Amino acid sequence: MAQFLALLKRDYDRFGEAAFTPELMEAEAQRARQLYTDGVNRMMWSRGDHPGAIVVMEGESIEAVRANIETLPLRKTEMLVVEAIIPLAPYRGFGPRT
Repeated sequence: MAQFLALLKRDYDRFGEAAFTPELMEAEAQRARQLYTDGVNRMMWSRGDHPGAIVVMEGESIEAVRANIETLPLRKTEMLVVEAIIPLAPYRGFGPRT
């Protein structure tokens, strides 16, 4: 299982703030919680630079991660932009020293 960093943001170019209703945002949060429970979402943060999220996700491939992102209600309505899905690799500085 590999890890990926997903950068997601709300699409304010196409949708105004009023489109992000409390009901829709609760459905989004519920799906994110389910992905966490399922072991897909490992860590999540709200973005400080733009409304959206940064998520560490696990999956067999970038396509599998993208497929899980596509299950989010905001993606289904095209109100969420996927800025990037970045594969993560171990940091070599934490490996054993010889």
